[in-house]
Amino acid sequence: MKHFTVDLNGFTAELPILPLPNGVNIAFFNLHGNVELTEHCGKQLAKLVSDCDVLLTAESKGLQLTHVIARELGHKFYAVARKSKKLYMQDGLEVTINSSITTGNPQKLYISKHDAELLRGKKVGIIDDVVSTGNSLVGLEELVELSGGVIHKKAFVLAEGAAAERKDICYLGVIPLL
Repeated sequence: MKHFTVDLNGFTAELPILPLPNGVNIAFFNLHGNVELTEHCGKQLAKLVSDCDVLLTAESKGLQLTHVIARELGHKFYAVARKSKKLYMQDGLEVTINSSITTGNPQKLYISKHDAELLRGKKVGIIDDVVSTGNSLVGLEELVELSGGVIHKKAFVLAEGAAAERKDICYLGVIPLL
């Protein structure tokens, strides 16, 4: 299997190159189960979002990353956008987003009333593992705005393809679309 090597501020990761159904190949980045990589990336990103009042992420790969960042910043809570509506979210907010490069289909994001209140009037740092098309990011931005929060930073471990040219985000490394 072919790999793409990326330097994440001093941590070298070997990412397998995998095909998507649309014929594009990606350097697949996966934080799930990788404690050392998650800890390193979370600590590095915490430096970039240290002036945020609260963090927002989307499940699932952003969860453990945001947990590390919140811990590093001394935050007691962070908000989580879920991809399915749970019982405790009946009075929360929802948005529909266009398909991302890895999902292929439109999807919904939901936050609970508790998380919406957590964002209200605060400088929000949006956190995720990879930004590519930006469609998932648009959904997270909409949730912040609907909650009455202020988007302060948008931080990712990796910017993929043309996303690396964006001026409104920060990230640790760049991967190409292959």
